This record gives sequence, structure tokens and C-alpha cells, in this order.
Amino acid sequence: MGKRSSIGLVAILLIAYAAVFVLSFSIGRFPVGPVELIRILLSRILPIEQDWTRQAESVVLSIRLPRILASSLIGAGLSLSGLIFQMIFRNPLVSPDVLGTSTGAGFGAALALLLALPSAGIAAAAFAMGIAAVFLVWKVASRIPSNQVLGLILGGMMISSLFQSGTSFIKLVADPNDELPSITYFLMGSLAGAGWEELKLVAIPTIAAAIPMLLLSWRMNLLSLPEEEALSLGVNTRMIRAVAIAAATAMTASSVAAAGIIGWVGLVIPHITRMIAGSDARRTMPAAAVLGAAFLTAVDTVSRSAAYSEIPIGILTSFIGAPFFLYLIIREGKKNED
Repeated sequence: MGKRSSIGLVAILLIAYAAVFVLSFSIGRFPVGPVELIRILLSRILPIEQDWTRQAESVVLSIRLPRILASSLIGAGLSLSGLIFQMIFRNPLVSPDVLGTSTGAGFGAALALLLALPSAGIAAAAFAMGIAAVFLVWKVASRIPSNQVLGLILGGMMISSLFQSGTSFIKLVADPNDELPSITYFLMGSLAGAGWEELKLVAIPTIAAAIPMLLLSWRMNLLSLPEEEALSLGVNTRMIRAVAIAAATAMTASSVAAAGIIGWVGLVIPHITRMIAGSDARRTMPAAAVLGAAFLTAVDTVSRSAAYSEIPIGILTSFIGAPFFLYLIIREGKKNED
């Protein structure tokens, strides 16, 4: 696939995302049509005569816009993180929580909810614990210098288990009438009530991590080479791996801090991306980000409109992702038989 076709693929995905973005405003208890939506959005920068209701403007600017942008950034961040981890470990079964980021962030949020901290404190605790989990994994891996990848995997399993045990203990001691339901609902993953503050929380780390990774995507291809061969080309794969892990961790931790644990996005979307874009990181990384944004925005639209009460988005991503992943496994098995 040449450079021109790569640009064309990303352009097609961007058009698909734009369609999902506009459609998301048109679905719900207060639908806003595409023309009205565009006029409301443009009115913030152009002198357009107001012919819409204050309620429609409030729904668009205060409720749906920050939520849709947040779902887009979370979807892009989780998809890109999953792809990065799969390239680092050279394993398509790896997901963003392989280093304990999600379980660490979930523990931090559960602890903050148990202590009755405000929403900002919950987000800060989740983000901090997610970063702390990966730091601990990195320290464990540094004890196995001969095989850094193996050390990261073993460390991730151990630290994830510790944080999961901690979360289970918090659930055990939490008040079953008040604290426990809040903790359980958060861990299911949800964008209910996501506003501009939650958007800032996820936007700053995700954009700050995604931009350098997209600019360095060509170097990510070198992670598939043996370390000795990469070093002979003058490339320090350990440094690339460290930067990539830091970026993927920041995106995953901010996603969990803003919306709870949303599974399967970082596992399934990279697979779909490779099916349509190949394995070159220069194509797959931007494509995964756009496809992940469109996917999670669409799923979040279903979660808030499919039933009378909102369905946690983590339930829907699992419901969609698990059967699709089973299909991919069967498909790969048939390929190997042939």
C-alpha cells in the first residue's frame, strides 16, 4: 500500500468518523439535526442569526459535544495504546491493560470512592495509580535485563493481580448501600455525566502522548526486528520501547480516570485496523486512532439511547468485542489449516 493509498484510507476513515459524529447528535431523547448542529457549532465563531431554541444549544454545547469528544478521544487512545502494546510485545492478543494500567487505575478510583473524594480526586487517584502500576512493572522488568519483554509480561501479571486483590478488598469493606454501587458502576465504564472537565482530563494526556507516537510511527516498525539487528542500524529499541510504553500508559490511565474501565477496544480495533491497513505502523497507527474514535462514539451513542436507563459502555464493548474476537481466532485458525 503506497503513501497515496494510505492517505486515502485515513481520509475514508475520517469521513466515516465525521458521519458518526454528526449522527450521534441526531440520536437520543432530544435529537438535533445535522443542519441545526452545524449552525449551532459555527455560531461560536461566526455571526449566525439564532433560529434554534436555547434548549437545543444547551444540549449540543453543554451535554453532547463534550461527551462525544471525550468518547472519541478515549476510543482513539485505547485503540492506539492497544496497537502500541501489541507491537511492543509482538503479540496480537495483548491489550492496554497488559502492564496493569487499567487495574491500577481502577484500584485508585475505587479507593477514592471509598474515601468519598470529589470527582476531581477520583480522576486524579485513578490516573496516579495507573501510572504507579506501570512504574512498578518497569521496576520488576529491570530485574530481568536479559529479556525485557518477558520481564514486562511477568511483572504486569503480578502487579495486576495485586491491584485486583486490592479492589476486591475495597468492595468487601465498602458500604453495600452507597459506596459499593458507585464503585461497581465506575468499574463497568461509563461516560454518563461527562462534561468539559472530564474532556480536559482525557484530552491533555491523550493528545500529548498520541502526537509524538504518530510522528515516530516509522520507528515502531523496528520493534519487530531482533534487538541486535536494530542496534546494527543505529536504533535503540529499548529507548523506543520505553517511550512507547510511557505514551500508551498515559492514554490508558487518562481513559480509565475519565470513564472507568472500558475493555476490548484496545484489543479488537487494532485487529480490524491491520485487516484493512496492513502492518506498517505509519498506516496502522493513524488508522487505529480514527477507527477507535468512531467505534467508541457509536457505542456510546447506543449506550445512552438504547434503553430507558443508560447502559454502562463497558458492558456494550464486551458484548461486541468478545464475539468478534472469537471470530478472529476462528478465522486465523482456518488460515493456518489452509
